[in-house]
Amino acid sequence: MKIALTSVEDAGTVIRALRKQSGIRIDDFALTAKVSKQFMSDLENGRPTVQMGRVLAMLQSMGVRMSLEVPDAAGPAILAEQKRRRLKAAISAESEDSPGSAESADGTQSSADKRRRAGA
Repeated sequence: MKIALTSVEDAGTVIRALRKQSGIRIDDFALTAKVSKQFMSDLENGRPTVQMGRVLAMLQSMGVRMSLEVPDAAGPAILAEQKRRRLKAAISAESEDSPGSAESADGTQSSADKRRRAGA
């Protein structure tokens, strides 16, 4: 079944329905999902200020798979951006592993390391 996701309220509705269908109390589910009961309540009630990353992680843990439908014309730009981000992450991980990027004795980083990590 596909459900249009246009707001936090839509996500909250799905999460509440799945939780209730499973017979799980809100506080027990919050504990399992590693969020506060207040966060769960805010989400289930559609509060627009909830953190999207937490919502996505929660949906995935419940077996809900999400995707975005984007115009076909945007495909090449999206693929290029994904490639750029993977490359940036790989460079960052490599620089963290290299001995030349080690922090100084006082735990600070050199200006060059800061610029490299910022993508400058």
